Amino acid sequence: MSGVLRIVLMIVATALALYLLWRLRSVIQLLAISMFFALALFPVVDAVVVRTRLPRAVVILVVYGMLALLVAVIGYVVIPSVVREVHTLSHDAPHYAAQLRHNATFRHYDNRYHITAKLLRDTHRLPELLARAAGPLKDVTVGAASFLAQLITVLAVTFLLVLHGREYSELGLSLTGRHQQRYRQVIIDIKDAVAKYTLGNIVISVLATLATWIVLSILGVPYALALGLVVGFFDFVPLVGATLGAIVVALATVPVSFPTATIVWIAFIIVWQRVEDYVVQPLVYGRAVNVNPLVTIISLLVGAELLGILGVLLAIPTAAAIQIILREWWSARGPKAAGSGADEGPAC
Repeated sequence: MSGVLRIVLMIVATALALYLLWRLRSVIQLLAISMFFALALFPVVDAVVVRTRLPRAVVILVVYGMLALLVAVIGYVVIPSVVREVHTLSHDAPHYAAQLRHNATFRHYDNRYHITAKLLRDTHRLPELLARAAGPLKDVTVGAASFLAQLITVLAVTFLLVLHGREYSELGLSLTGRHQQRYRQVIIDIKDAVAKYTLGNIVISVLATLATWIVLSILGVPYALALGLVVGFFDFVPLVGATLGAIVVALATVPVSFPTATIVWIAFIIVWQRVEDYVVQPLVYGRAVNVNPLVTIISLLVGAELLGILGVLLAIPTAAAIQIILREWWSARGPKAAGSGADEGPAC
């Protein structure tokens, strides 16, 4: 009877724990993001503190300021350019459609499917769609307030984790008794994996920036370096980031030499994304965080399915952390399994 009661209590406790996790999922999500950013910033802050001897809090605030400045500069360059290109595209749409019809193949399909008529109708509505993209004022203000509150929460928690992270981890490790050193090494390994993942992401973004800059310079697109930085900035998000940046750049290629420049850019970005998604990213991430390339691709797909862009961003470091924990568990279990096997041997 006591065994049945114990099982029932365990089931109830598990159900309550799962229900509590579900209710707190947004809080857990913010904490996970903060943990990821803290682990990524740790090596940067440590290196600056060692070299400059500045207070750790000051260094963290300086890093925050530099990241905010980078986002502001990219926004200052990109947003006016996008608005200008959208209005230019809408105004010059008939001219571009006429150029397209000079191609015999396109003209054949256009006569059959009325492609230019549909394009003209949609491009004339681009400014209206752009103005409407923000949505009603109520939705914008509520959404902005919610995002701002979440951003402040993440920045504050990340600040505290980077500032006092070692104290928090030592406090938790003190509860593990004789396994303290082993768990400390697991935490160090996870921190190093996230830092290497961030470094790998930076390498990939730099490659995307350089490739975009070279192609746009050859095509004669203005602000080639700025647009390359835009692609590199968006490319921090694996799998989907390059597509978002490519849309912005595609608008900038239209006034240059339509449709040649736009077609060349689209062809380049399609090829580049395939190479990056299935060659560069698995190799760089696999070497950086020591995760199998197949596991890297699967973790990205699973993360995208579960949490969208956020899941893609956190998928690889999460896979690396799970791999580290499982490896440590297996290495700790190995001697026990070997010992039990040795004990069973003579019995046979």
